[in-house]
Amino acid sequence: MLHKSLELHVKNLRDNPTPHPKDTTYEKRRNGYNAQAEAIRGDVASVEAVVDVLLDLGDRTLEARHFVPHGDESKALVLYFHGGSFVIGNLETHDALCRRLSADTKMRFMAIDYRLAPEHPFPAGINDAVDVFRYVVKNFEKFADKNAKLIVMGDSAGAALVAVAAALTRDEGLGIVAQVLVYPTLGPELVTESAKKYGTGYFLEMDHLRYDYQQYLGDFKDHTDPRVTPLLFPDLTDAPSAIVVVAGCDPLRDEGVAYAGLLEHFGVKVELLEAEGMIHGFLRLGGLFPECLDVVDDLAEHMHHYVEIA
Repeated sequence: MLHKSLELHVKNLRDNPTPHPKDTTYEKRRNGYNAQAEAIRGDVASVEAVVDVLLDLGDRTLEARHFVPHGDESKALVLYFHGGSFVIGNLETHDALCRRLSADTKMRFMAIDYRLAPEHPFPAGINDAVDVFRYVVKNFEKFADKNAKLIVMGDSAGAALVAVAAALTRDEGLGIVAQVLVYPTLGPELVTESAKKYGTGYFLEMDHLRYDYQQYLGDFKDHTDPRVTPLLFPDLTDAPSAIVVVAGCDPLRDEGVAYAGLLEHFGVKVELLEAEGMIHGFLRLGGLFPECLDVVDDLAEHMHHYVEIA
């Protein structure tokens, strides 16, 4: 059942639907997403410092934004990969969320501006995530205390990139103590019960996501490749411990639950957090609806647990 605080918001979404992606341009969608982020920003959490940095990956340079909280406990650096269906989103659209998470966890965050489709189709985003993991580990003391731990985190499409990159690098000794997957999208098939039940009228439209997957994958047609559908990884042994956050009224809920189960099957420590009555993208709504942030304290506690036992 939809959380009462979101009923009017969801009604407004239904009464004012966004155009189908095929009927507009990605430039317009990106501009609209930026405008939406500003509209829902609300009161911004205070942090000690925010610094934009460049990550030199050799054949390309990515922009990133480094957040240092007040009372930084120097326990962890969290790499954050934003959502946006692989085609929209940037450092600005998730700036308020990263500030909030950094302030609440007392951990340093670094948001990554990875390459987007359709200009940079699969596997560009995955390659960016993998290379950023390696780069940050190699240059760790530029961004955090040498004794701090590394957590990788993403929401929606960003969570998919994190999940895949964490799986692909699990044998490299990168020292990742946790992967935090917030309402992840885990493949283009979208045939779960939650996708059927909440696939229209609950913010994330399945027809839109299917179209965006087509743009993301480009000429790559093999949906059974686990880099496309992480639920089909044949082995996840030794993947980093995971915190999976799902929303009760999200079409992606069931696949997040299924991925948590898959990780557990391969002996990975997993904690599943469900935000009952919430919709996809609910954490970004915290500036308008404080109830959307109720899960953050719980999430911060779990993140600290992995840092302390590492």
